[in-house]
Amino acid sequence: MNKNHARQQGMTFIGVVIVLGLIAFFVLVALKLVPLYLENFKIVSSLQSLKSDPDLAGKSAPEIMTLLNRRLDINEVRRLTPKDIEIKAGSGRAVVRIKYEARESFIGNVDIVAKFDDSVELTGR
Repeated sequence: MNKNHARQQGMTFIGVVIVLGLIAFFVLVALKLVPLYLENFKIVSSLQSLKSDPDLAGKSAPEIMTLLNRRLDINEVRRLTPKDIEIKAGSGRAVVRIKYEARESFIGNVDIVAKFDDSVELTGR
């Protein structure tokens, strides 16, 4: 009986394959999701840098858009389109909202989709 017990230690080959498959799946998901969140971090950083500019609240929406586009270009954000950016400016304050959907091809015809909605309020100081 001790001989059989000694030979039955460890995982089977199928168990090892399943564990390795799960690890590979989650690594692939992470490799697809991390760049999406890093890009969103760059967008949030660009919005926060707008907030730190005290003269921005009195500017018009096209002026704010120009400054935001410059910051996004510096951060190499390429995913956004003009329809993703909404600027409401007036009477000493402005609200900049960036709402977009990021898609990344996953496996075959399956995509990973992440939705982001970031905004910042610019007020005069």
